[in-house]
Amino acid sequence: MPANKKSMKKGNLLQSIVVHALLIIGAIAFMFPLYWMVVTALKTLPEVLQSPPLWFPKKLLWSNFKTAINIIPFWTYTMNTVIVCVLSVIGTLISSTLVAYAFSRLQWKGREFTFKCVLATMMIPFPVLMVPLFVLFSKIGWVGSLKPLWAPTFFASAFNIFLLRQFFMTIPMELSEAARIDGCSEFGILVRIILPLSKPVLLVVALFQFIYSWNDFLAPLIYLTRQETFTLSLGLQFYQSQQGGSQWNYLMAAATLVVLPVLVLYFIAQRYFIEGISLTGVKG
Repeated sequence: MPANKKSMKKGNLLQSIVVHALLIIGAIAFMFPLYWMVVTALKTLPEVLQSPPLWFPKKLLWSNFKTAINIIPFWTYTMNTVIVCVLSVIGTLISSTLVAYAFSRLQWKGREFTFKCVLATMMIPFPVLMVPLFVLFSKIGWVGSLKPLWAPTFFASAFNIFLLRQFFMTIPMELSEAARIDGCSEFGILVRIILPLSKPVLLVVALFQFIYSWNDFLAPLIYLTRQETFTLSLGLQFYQSQQGGSQWNYLMAAATLVVLPVLVLYFIAQRYFIEGISLTGVKG
């Protein structure tokens, strides 16, 4: 019996070592593009084009970041992107929360069928909607402005509705019933009871939407026509096309500055992000 226990411990130890080794290898593989982007941003142009590639620059050129900012209207692009992200997050939280509350805490005829129809819209790819949306926004005069990038978020999205609904359904109904007995309205129940208990999942939804809006390239490419309204993703592509992609060190410096806020935001909110994901139930 002791021999069996020792062999089991050795087997578990070996399995743990193999798993951790694979995780480390995977982490290195995923981190390498980020490392190469930062290293390229600190090189001179001859070092970037050197073959075989130089894995680390001989001298760190931090001035590349300042030069990259001055080459393009970086702060204008940043302000436009921040405006889109903030308004998108606000619209997503307001609309998705209201719809998810109706699907999870209220009883009404056809609720489950309607919810399934909402989920079915997740299977419709954005390219199918591009032309109708462009025609719509063109007729109301929004093409060329930032409005098409954030206004649709005030009409909720199926994924965020699903995520919030599943979390709301894990909150005991007794809390809502007690509030109704005390004369609280449905909106009051949502604001005073449901939302304070749902901070982790609300943060997850906000983080998802912020990252999506920050990195979105296709929608700005379709709707934005003037450089003063460009977002960061579209501005970097415009700079690359204008310069012929030759100044890769400056382009990577600008790309690093674009990625940095998202990384910082994720690490700050990581604990709440994991908590929101882990607490989101799958109750049907």
